[in-house]
Amino acid sequence: MALVIRLRQQGRKNRRSFRLVLADERAPRDGKYIEKLGWYNPFGEGEKEVFIDGEKVSHWIKMGARITDKAKALVKRAAPSSFKALIENK
Repeated sequence: MALVIRLRQQGRKNRRSFRLVLADERAPRDGKYIEKLGWYNPFGEGEKEVFIDGEKVSHWIKMGARITDKAKALVKRAAPSSFKALIENK
């Protein structure tokens, strides 16, 4: 079972929010996931709202999980210390 860290869509039409999740790569984009690692709300009041649990992201990357490009950009912006662990792991 290959694991991937990716964004999962939530919310209603034209008002999407996203969860950063760890899932099996064969699972559908908005389907079942293993663990929630954070969230992102692009329609937040004022500044965009982001929460990333950097420790969990670092842990799963060290365990061999892949990360998508969009999720990598979000982690880089919201949790720079976890992004350093991501770079060191490669």
